[in-house]
Amino acid sequence: METNWFKEAEISLTVADKEGKIIYMNDLANLTFAKYGDLIGRSLYECHSENSNSKIKLMLKEGSSNIYTIEKLGKKKIIIQLPWKNNGITEGIMELSVVLPDPLPHFIRE
Repeated sequence: METNWFKEAEISLTVADKEGKIIYMNDLANLTFAKYGDLIGRSLYECHSENSNSKIKLMLKEGSSNIYTIEKLGKKKIIIQLPWKNNGITEGIMELSVVLPDPLPHFIRE
């Protein structure tokens, strides 16, 4: 049985290849960006500012990550942008967006 773990997950997941072409969006990502129409096959660079595009290019070149929080429409989210790799080679990036609860519990574990 093949399972698409992320299709209905309560996170927004967008995946792009090393050229920046969007190759996958789960249900929540499609809903989040519905006003832009079908984004599969389109470039990430069309959807972002020049500053963001510079960061995306650097992440693809270096295989690095970018993690930050935002607040949009009264909801706080963590945005996690990570490279996806095949045999250690960066093949693209994926962006996960997760709505954070308010208040956000924080635990210190030893």
